[in-house]
Amino acid sequence: MDFQQLNLNWGMISLVLFSLVSLLQLLYYWGIFSRLAFFKPKEKEQSQTHPVSVIICARDEAGNLARNLPGVLFQQYPSSHELIVVNHNSQDDTRYLLEEFKKTFKGLQIVNLEHEAKGIPGKKYPLSIGIKEADHEILLLTDADCVPASEHWLYKMQNAYEPGIDVVLGYGAYNKKPGLLNKLIRFETYHTALQYLSYALAGVPYMGVGRNLSYKRELFINNKGFSSINHLPGGDDDLFINKVAHKGNTTVVLDPEAFTLSEAKKSFGDWFRQKQRHYSTGKFYKGKIKFLLGTYSLSLFLYYPLFIAALLFADWRIVLGIFGLRFISQGIIQYKTMQKLGEKDLFGWWWLLDIWMFLYYCIFAPAIWKKARPNWT
Repeated sequence: MDFQQLNLNWGMISLVLFSLVSLLQLLYYWGIFSRLAFFKPKEKEQSQTHPVSVIICARDEAGNLARNLPGVLFQQYPSSHELIVVNHNSQDDTRYLLEEFKKTFKGLQIVNLEHEAKGIPGKKYPLSIGIKEADHEILLLTDADCVPASEHWLYKMQNAYEPGIDVVLGYGAYNKKPGLLNKLIRFETYHTALQYLSYALAGVPYMGVGRNLSYKRELFINNKGFSSINHLPGGDDDLFINKVAHKGNTTVVLDPEAFTLSEAKKSFGDWFRQKQRHYSTGKFYKGKIKFLLGTYSLSLFLYYPLFIAALLFADWRIVLGIFGLRFISQGIIQYKTMQKLGEKDLFGWWWLLDIWMFLYYCIFAPAIWKKARPNWT
């Protein structure tokens, strides 16, 4: 086989593979992610105000609670509601801070837990206790390091409930700050939301984020809470939703006033450890979800290496034509979804951040197989 024939074979192979991966990407963008990009919520004929129990679990979170708890306590909501803060064995001033808040806000319920639950790592135990203590059927969950984006967060989230709905998925964003790391964290958070919110709209809900999540107490009790995942370090949000959510009982809220905001990690090391914990639960998703998410991630991981190979060995005009089709399609979807999720300032960087995702998967893919450390958060 001479060099010209070998080059032709490599050109055909690289072009075919690049075309297949590009087609797969287009199917995901137009078949799934477009549902979020072009989503328009139904106009409700009548608003509603259900009784709601807001639950926050905290461990050594005095600083975050001092900053963020007022944003939850000052919600404008006319119906019955309570805020339950579960103080799980804190060694800082959390207990005393909460007692001071209680003097002013009578709707604040404090649950102090002094001991660990043997064999139940993470915050599933304190969250289960908080749910047990809740007076109301609708539960709204957030974290101590989160603050509602507006005083209408509680109203907007509970207003999504209608007959048959048991799960409401919200968006937990990060505050915009200068610097590369902040952009990388926010883009990864947005990219995750692009997937789980789009899949929910496509009728295949598979996760939520504990920073902004609501479900019914009855759903939790009927599914025996976290009993099936108590042994795992994480999963109180994504694995539980993966288990109980389905097409008929799940909806999403995309109103910017219903978002929550958190401070992003300040160092790559802290972010790396956080993401390792989060991705360690992915292997426990349902088989269908693992296939869909894995196929998309693999196609994104292979896209740029195959693009370079096809440019080198195949007809560059065909390759650039395929690249352009995917680039334009992706740009449209990215712009619309970033606009919906309040991340429009990232749009000017999206093509670079898209390339970054290749490195991101190289860095974090091993976390899927590693055993996560039993951290509380």
